[in-house]
Amino acid sequence: MIYLDNSATTYPKPPQVIRAVQNAVKSYGFNPGRGGYRQSLQTAQKVYEARETIAGFFHVPSPESVIITPGCTQSLNMVIKGLLKHGDHVVISSLEHNAVYRPIYQLSKMGEITFGIADVVIGDDESTISNFRNAINEHTRMIICTHASNVIGYRLPTERLCALAHSYGIPFCLDAAQSAGVFPIDMNNDGYDFVCCPGHKYLYGPMGIGLLLIGNDNTVEPLIAGGTGSLSAEPDMPDFYPDRLEAGTQNIAGIMGLKAGIDFITQKGIGRIYQKESGTINGLYQSLKLHKKLRIVGREDDREGVYAPVLAFSVDGIDSETVAETLSQRYHIAVRGGLHCSPLAHQALGTLDHGIVRISPSVFTSTEEINILYHALHRIK
Repeated sequence: MIYLDNSATTYPKPPQVIRAVQNAVKSYGFNPGRGGYRQSLQTAQKVYEARETIAGFFHVPSPESVIITPGCTQSLNMVIKGLLKHGDHVVISSLEHNAVYRPIYQLSKMGEITFGIADVVIGDDESTISNFRNAINEHTRMIICTHASNVIGYRLPTERLCALAHSYGIPFCLDAAQSAGVFPIDMNNDGYDFVCCPGHKYLYGPMGIGLLLIGNDNTVEPLIAGGTGSLSAEPDMPDFYPDRLEAGTQNIAGIMGLKAGIDFITQKGIGRIYQKESGTINGLYQSLKLHKKLRIVGREDDREGVYAPVLAFSVDGIDSETVAETLSQRYHIAVRGGLHCSPLAHQALGTLDHGIVRISPSVFTSTEEINILYHALHRIK
């Protein structure tokens, strides 16, 4: 099987990630901080080392501000539902994933909040920033924005949007679902208040693990409550991180696998990985844009470094899910068709009716595999 849907599949993974998960199951399958016995203490130490690795990679103010979650969706819900209050207004972009759009829509439907959608103008950062500025009102309490679209890979000017938010005295939350492990994220320099990440995509960890990174001394109300192993006599959740937001049993194997994935990126170099993956996509783009019945979507900006390693296209006369199914059944190629849980983006791109086919290779994708895809697309009728 050729995996060209790196954001959705558990394979391929670096060998050290697989070994870390296996070792965690065998050696660190104990609940950290829940007992004074040796295995529990060893597991707690390993979890803290993982927080240190993650904090160093993203330049988080402290390891305690690294919150381990079951995934990016829960991280985003933690910020949205733990920060916004009745009467608040929030601004999001026109390229947001449902992990942002749905919880905000849910709160608005309940009459708790209101929200505005700022149009992203591909290739024109000034217009995009102006649209965000125009969407802010006196009740705006947060801007939430994708770093790079999960549909087309387009990178938004999030550093400048964060500065815009701070100029109005409101926090900024970055959805790094398609960018963590692809583009450098420095919470110290970029000023992000919150960064939400999945572990299983370009951080090369296993599924079922995610991150909420908290900067600038921000306080978030817990999304769920339960056991933490600390302050057990108190009915309230602890008032310190990470315990305040981490209720229940932790995914130790996922944490160890995520740490190994970040170690892999650090060792290989995030810049080198991006050059490899973007080079793969750019080569394919140059070839496919000459295809008479194939239309590349959302690739209007020719600036270097603007796109995450994602390529979106449609085939004339064939819906996207049929193309994806054909590539899988006939050629054993895994890509993703449809709306990619991002109807806002497809509405903005004009592809809401039929969706698109998305290719997102990993650092392990070979030139031979891309050539097979290229020839397969020329055979599809």
